[in-house]
Amino acid sequence: MSTAPDTAPAASAPDPKRGGGEEGQQKLPLFALLALATAVFITCLTETLPAGLLPAMSEDLRVSQSATGQTVTVYAIGTALTAIPLTAATAGWQRKKLLLTAMAGFALANTVTAVSSVYELTMVARFVAGIAAGLAWALLAGYARRLAPVHLQGKAMAIAMAGIPVALSLGVPAGTFLGDWLGWRVAFLSMTALTVVLLVWIFAGVPDFPGQARGERPKLLRTLTIPGVSPVLFVTLVFVLAHTILYAYIASYLKDLGLEGHTGLILLVFGAASLASIWIVGAQINRRLRGLTVGGALLVAVASLILAVLSDTTALVYVAAVLWGLGWGGVPTLLQTAVGDAGGESADAAQAMLVTLWNVAMAGGGIVGGILLDTLGSESFPWAVVLLLLPVLAVVLYARKAGFPAARPVAGSVEERTEAEEEAVVPAS
Repeated sequence: MSTAPDTAPAASAPDPKRGGGEEGQQKLPLFALLALATAVFITCLTETLPAGLLPAMSEDLRVSQSATGQTVTVYAIGTALTAIPLTAATAGWQRKKLLLTAMAGFALANTVTAVSSVYELTMVARFVAGIAAGLAWALLAGYARRLAPVHLQGKAMAIAMAGIPVALSLGVPAGTFLGDWLGWRVAFLSMTALTVVLLVWIFAGVPDFPGQARGERPKLLRTLTIPGVSPVLFVTLVFVLAHTILYAYIASYLKDLGLEGHTGLILLVFGAASLASIWIVGAQINRRLRGLTVGGALLVAVASLILAVLSDTTALVYVAAVLWGLGWGGVPTLLQTAVGDAGGESADAAQAMLVTLWNVAMAGGGIVGGILLDTLGSESFPWAVVLLLLPVLAVVLYARKAGFPAARPVAGSVEERTEAEEEAVVPAS
């Protein structure tokens, strides 16, 4: 999510004066976009990796597993507290410099986590990782948008956001296996090694873009009054809360169903369906943004209903995982695109607020899920998801003019985009 306006023209819009400028002939900068996808992967996996390593981490740090589990919470808190102020403070930075700084923060935090034997130091390192995530999340989606021509921005964001389901479906199981085989510290050190490779990749292969001049930086509170921004932020908060309540405690839920041996495979099925969802969203987002958002919420709701009333049939639990993944996988791309489009010149501020609310919802999902587990049992999770998705659907359907239009607006002609981008793009280092 760039702190320069996300409605800024893309780096590769065609030049009709040179001929061959038809939009259909343009190609996405895959090398650069895959670097951003790797950054998303590192950001997401750094947050969730402790979930698969809790017993070993707890033993080495000499604290309870519940206390070790707070390494995930403190990460989310670091992101929620710092995303908005840091986005504002770094608004004038060159985009590549900011991205390199954020990823260097991950390398430092994961290294300290890997070598620390002191619980308090580990928590500080995790908080620093959360700060780095705040910078990264407030930058990556907008960066992907600016790398692509306007008509391909949805696909560009889908490629960049593919790092999320890959991290959740493959990264966490792989990290857990590596931790069981060589020790949990090796798992975190492997994250550092991957980040170092990514730093070189970004430096060599990702184009740079300017930040915003001081007079151009939007005010955060004023951004909330822009039509469409508040509905998207509301949907973000409630949809992510609903998803997290179930996802954060999926192992406990499946154990209570007698399917604890199926957890890894079910998460793999969920991740594969999420990847399919991202591909579908990337292909259709320009023409069907509202329909895709409604469809995603409906699919997650149907999956939750299946888990609520038909979970005694193992095959239907797998069906629910497929529907859940198909509904959820494209949601980050949809919401980030919607808030960027609605924010217009204030897209950077809107994206920063989305990042903050996203992490607030994740932390809240862990808390609410824990309360539900202790009071009503894990069988209450699917019903909670269904109830929360009702207002989500209502707001998406209501905000048809601003926030969740049927099709994405395309600002400016090809000629206007070309002239603007010649002034905006900074050559890669």
